[in-house]
Amino acid sequence: MTALLEARQVRKLFPAGGRSGLLCAVDGVSLALEPGQVLALVGESGCGKSTLALMLAGLERATEGQVCFAGEDIAGFDRTRLKALRRRIQVILQDPYESLNPTMSVGQLVAEPLLVHGLAEDRASRNAQVTQVLEAVGLTPAADFVHRRPHQLSGGQRQRVAIASALVLEPVLLVADEPVSMLDASIRAGILSLLADLRRERGIGMLFITHDLASAAFLADRVAVMYLGRIVELGPVQAVMSAPRHPYTRALLEAIPVANPRQRRPRALLGGETPNPAQIPAGCRFHPRCPLALSRCAEFDPLLTLAAPGHQAACLLVEPAAGQ
Repeated sequence: MTALLEARQVRKLFPAGGRSGLLCAVDGVSLALEPGQVLALVGESGCGKSTLALMLAGLERATEGQVCFAGEDIAGFDRTRLKALRRRIQVILQDPYESLNPTMSVGQLVAEPLLVHGLAEDRASRNAQVTQVLEAVGLTPAADFVHRRPHQLSGGQRQRVAIASALVLEPVLLVADEPVSMLDASIRAGILSLLADLRRERGIGMLFITHDLASAAFLADRVAVMYLGRIVELGPVQAVMSAPRHPYTRALLEAIPVANPRQRRPRALLGGETPNPAQIPAGCRFHPRCPLALSRCAEFDPLLTLAAPGHQAACLLVEPAAGQ
């Protein structure tokens, strides 16, 4: 089966003040997303998640490597094909208040993509589509919301409007960039449930970007853990959650709060700060903070190794799966 979306050794460089004068935000990432699948991209702030997402959505051009949609390199798309691509891949941003035009009503915000892509046959048809998609995201009855402005909505309602604006174009893929990080915990659960329902009912694929492995475990089929521009672990979400192979993934899992504070568990405390992307350490880029680092970790930069079926990790301590 051809992947719906695929990154092939993509890199993204930005001008910076380091020794090389360049900052490598994404460094040699390869991953694939199948139709209808949810892939969670997990990592700390500044690790390159959002930059990678923009490249995958066709909104940022890769410096090196390929981004392919349905097997075709999007670097060769002209303006017409890029516009068609952006209808099929829709982005949901972190802060709905920033992403929604405050001067427009909810009805106008949701209808605007239809107008941009020339899909609104007439006002009646457009209004019917807006009503349908608002109710699909839980803003019911739609008549109570279409004339409101973003400042008249709660944070959760604003994010539902942003999701409705993406869904009205009937995309095959949603790129959701930290869609619940600005929301309270109770509202966060509702948005995650909505995304899960949309995936199940509509068969939409999703790239779900988060710093929270607990959210990834709820929503995703597979998870890619990113550190300082690289994927350091990639595999089925249950395998990664139950048997993490990279020390950084273990540290992220151990940082998830437990419901009962009396149930203490060991934590792999990370030393130091995340290195400057303009000055990436030699060898394994995680070794300055790794509690398991060996002397050779400062010398060798590990590649992703197959540790179990479908489960890869970039660590010198990983034992390759039998037959590798």
